[in-house]
Amino acid sequence: MEKVKAVFREDSPYRLFLLSVIAMGVSYGIYKGILDNYLAEIVTMNEFDKGVSEFFRELPGLFLVFLLAVLYTFSAEKLYKIGAVIMLIGMGLHAVVPPVKILTILAIATYSLGEHIQLGMKNTLSLQYARPGHGGEALGYNSSANQIGHLTGYVFVAVFFMILSKTQPFRLFFWIAAAVCAVGCVLSLKVYGRTATDPHKRRFYFRKKYSKYYMLEVFYGARKQVFFTFGPYVLILFYKADASVISLLYAVSAAACFFMSPVVGRIIDRLGYKIVMITDTLILVIVCFFYGFAHRIFPMNVAFVICCINYVLDSVISLASMASNVYVQDLSDSEEETKATLSTGISVNHMITIFIALFGGWIWQKLGMETLFVLSAILGLCNSAYAATIKVKSPQDRSPRRSA
Repeated sequence: MEKVKAVFREDSPYRLFLLSVIAMGVSYGIYKGILDNYLAEIVTMNEFDKGVSEFFRELPGLFLVFLLAVLYTFSAEKLYKIGAVIMLIGMGLHAVVPPVKILTILAIATYSLGEHIQLGMKNTLSLQYARPGHGGEALGYNSSANQIGHLTGYVFVAVFFMILSKTQPFRLFFWIAAAVCAVGCVLSLKVYGRTATDPHKRRFYFRKKYSKYYMLEVFYGARKQVFFTFGPYVLILFYKADASVISLLYAVSAAACFFMSPVVGRIIDRLGYKIVMITDTLILVIVCFFYGFAHRIFPMNVAFVICCINYVLDSVISLASMASNVYVQDLSDSEEETKATLSTGISVNHMITIFIALFGGWIWQKLGMETLFVLSAILGLCNSAYAATIKVKSPQDRSPRRSA
């Protein structure tokens, strides 16, 4: 606790803020841990329906920049509170609406809107509440609080769903998630202050020198969405994995990413962002091959284990996306330019993910999941080939970064 005090300003509401992050994280972990099984088993969404639901889940992320531009007079604390309230409404809808596809998608989109609003404010508040020179550590504590919440939620579902699985207690777990979300909402509403929102999150920032970065975000967003949307659904629809197994898989993935994040960061620093960009997507080709074809090579029980291992591996290699952030930093002339470019990159990423979600479900349904993961592998190869064209600055070419 003393270490946390040394990072955050004593006059800031950092305790309430971090507690709200943990509570919202636990709620999300419970929610995410059962959602895909609920959609498949209770709402009876097929491959294409899943893609449609993901299309609407991602829309708020795409339109967030426009929403923040409209609400530019609101403080970051106020937007954080609005996000919490909308998340609670969305979670409440999951608990009360009947398992009808349209109503379920409405609940998903509502929760996602609140989630994206809060997500956009977390880093702003972390930096604002930090003591001078401790911004990076503050962001780290924010991320750790979020991860601890997610892990707690996943483990909770894995353990208790295993005990109660015969009764399919999805509704009960939505109510529990809503109750925890209500606690997080109350804590969020108690966060005080009038922190200005980050102006770089309210506008698109395009410059020609970042054109390769924008294209890399297109490739990354496309390949990421295939696994995020359809990876768990393959395990549920094809291998019949229940909610306890999926939640445990999420927990293992989150733990692996928690421990591997600093390792991947050191690899990027040591080998350089270009080599990491090329290598991670080449590894992805292997992951995609086994995810799409393991059942044709091995017995079903062995293929299932291989797919689970590959899901975790994909989560870990996705951390290599940090390399593109380093690439942007290497090109930029100031910290402000870096932040503005990365914000635009997130929007570009969302533009492609919503369409991949929609058409990915159609491809799986019409052409088979093998075709879907072959296409994901091809996108990975395109990403590697494009990353190979990047020209890395020599140390003497790098000018000192200045503030704009």
